[in-house]
Amino acid sequence: MKKAILVLGDGTTYEGMSIGAEGTTLGEAVFSTCMTGYQEMLTDPSFAGQLLTLTYPLIGNYGVAPQDFESKKVQVAGFIIKELCEVPSNWRVAGTLQHFLEGHGVLGIQGIDTRALTKHLRTRGVMMGAISTELNRDQLLKKITDTPNYGSIDFVKLVSADKPYVWKGGARGGKCRFNIALIDLGVKYNIMRSAASLGCKVTVYPCDTPAEDILRANPDGVVVSPGPGDPNVLDYALDTVKGLIGKKPIMGICLGHQLLGRAFGSKVFKLKFGHRGGNQPVKDLINGRVYITSQNHGYAVDPDGLKGSGAAVSQINLNDNTVEGLVHTELPIFSIQYHPEASPGPMDSRFLFSKFFEMIEARSK
Repeated sequence: MKKAILVLGDGTTYEGMSIGAEGTTLGEAVFSTCMTGYQEMLTDPSFAGQLLTLTYPLIGNYGVAPQDFESKKVQVAGFIIKELCEVPSNWRVAGTLQHFLEGHGVLGIQGIDTRALTKHLRTRGVMMGAISTELNRDQLLKKITDTPNYGSIDFVKLVSADKPYVWKGGARGGKCRFNIALIDLGVKYNIMRSAASLGCKVTVYPCDTPAEDILRANPDGVVVSPGPGDPNVLDYALDTVKGLIGKKPIMGICLGHQLLGRAFGSKVFKLKFGHRGGNQPVKDLINGRVYITSQNHGYAVDPDGLKGSGAAVSQINLNDNTVEGLVHTELPIFSIQYHPEASPGPMDSRFLFSKFFEMIEARSK
């Protein structure tokens, strides 16, 4: 392994050893508190353009497996860990994390204090950074300065499907309960798996598909998926969502939730360091229940803009009181900021898929 350095936009520098591929990579430095699920996180499109830091100290101890992909490739811009396990133990193991990163051309760094880095990002906020095995600190700082900021790039178009397709999993037992249209802003496979397991046929549409094209197929309901980046640069997807409101039942997840917030008049703002991990407590304001959720987002909906829209805040984050859920008082629409499909994380909120399909069923009666 070669020496590597991590440089943040404020000049903070960490020295360690290279893992994965060699070279230089840039992205927004963020952290996740998940203790497991590194392969799911690496392949989650919502991490596109980001340098992913894991707070748990030992990574790679159960290797990688084909079943744990959440998209067709690794999506992160770079990977930051404390220690890489070189000898994994897992009955499903198909290779080591080191070979997995090399094969996907992903640069990473190990041997740094990731908890100290996490504390720094919590204090200063997430920022652009760079990992390199070839350039020095000053050269990397210049590259960071010359690189467009994370929020100015439309990552959704980089990770979305390029044409419509039907999810290969199909409906469970071959019986189709509902036809679901899914707008792919950077969807994870487990959303389609979850819908298919409940008897649904899922047709996935590219992020820039007009509303009229989706309505022409006459789906029973629409899911607006998670995805990467700033929702304020996605006006084309916003137009699609607006064109579907009032015409079909809609469920928004993460980025999809933020676009629904915008569609109902709210502003979306950037959080200081975001919510990324599997231990985020969310309170349902309707029934008082608290769920531990899996989250991966850096933006939040401002509730003040929702007044008079028919949409209301239904759930909040108990750590910082930010909006975690919306529900429309008249239309069959709801959204959540977290990930009911998990992968990784707790499955407390998996029932929300069933809730959405019950909403579709009630509307059809």
